[in-house]
Amino acid sequence: MTIIDARLRPPLKDYLRCNLYRDPKKTQGWSNNFLMKVSPAVEQRDADLLYREMDDAGVTLGVMTGRQSPDMGNVSNDDLMDVVREQPSRFVGIAGVDGSDPIAAIAEIERTVANGNLRGAGMEPGCGAIPMYVDDARLYPIYQYCSDRSIPMFLMGGGGNGPDLSYSNPEHIDRVCRDFPKVVVNMHGSYPWVPQVLFSCMCRPNMYLAPDMYMYNMPGAADYVTAANGFLRDRFLFGSGYPYIPLKQAVDLFVAMPFDRSILPNLLYKNMARVLKLDVD
Repeated sequence: MTIIDARLRPPLKDYLRCNLYRDPKKTQGWSNNFLMKVSPAVEQRDADLLYREMDDAGVTLGVMTGRQSPDMGNVSNDDLMDVVREQPSRFVGIAGVDGSDPIAAIAEIERTVANGNLRGAGMEPGCGAIPMYVDDARLYPIYQYCSDRSIPMFLMGGGGNGPDLSYSNPEHIDRVCRDFPKVVVNMHGSYPWVPQVLFSCMCRPNMYLAPDMYMYNMPGAADYVTAANGFLRDRFLFGSGYPYIPLKQAVDLFVAMPFDRSILPNLLYKNMARVLKLDVD
C-alpha cells in the first residue's frame, strides 16, 4: 500500500542543525510523552537508516516542511529543493516562510513553489521571532497570494506552536479557513483542542487535518478517528511527526485504530496526494 507521511523531518541538511536532531535528550524526552523510543536513524542521525526505516514501514513519500524559528532552528527551502531534486521518489517539500515579512514571504513562495519544485507553502507563526496567531492580519497577504494560485497552505495549528496554549486554539485557523476558500492543512491538528477543531472542520470544508504525532498514545485520538470515519474521510491525513515517532510504530498503530477499512487508502495517501496534486497510482 502507498503511504504518504504528512510530517516527516529527515536527518538531512538543515534538519540536523535544528533542535530535532541537535538536542537528542530533548527529542527523546518528547518521545517519552508518546511512550516511544526514537529510532536508530534518529539516534545516529543517519539518513541511510531512515531510508531503511521508510521501506520497512511502507512509507513511500515523506512531506518535509521548511522552518524559520529562532528557538527551534531554521530549515532552508534551498535545502528542501536539493533533497527533492536528489530523491524525488522519497520526499516532497513544503516551503517554510517567515510571516513577519509578508513581502519577502510571498517572493520566497514565488521562487520555490510557483517557480520551483516545492509543492506548498508553510508557516509556524507562533514560533517566529515575532509570535503571531495564524489569523493575524499581517499574514493575510500571504494567504491571499496562495489562495489566488491554489497553493496549499500548511499551518502549524496545534501542539507547541506558540508561547502559550492560546496559539493552538482552533478559533484562529477557523477564521483563516473562513476567509480563504482554498486548501489549508492544519498540522498537529489543533491539539489539544480536539472537539473544537473537529467542529471547525465540519463547518470549513477546506480544512485538512493532520494530527500526526498526537494520534499515538494520546487522549483525544478516538475523537479524531470518529471524525475520520465520517465527515473527515476525504480530509484526514496520516502523519508520524518523525523524529518523535518511529515510522513502523506510527504506521502499525495508525492502521490498527478502528478506522473503516474502506477509507484507509484515503487517510494514508489519497487525501494528501490530492492536496499536493500528485499523480499517485
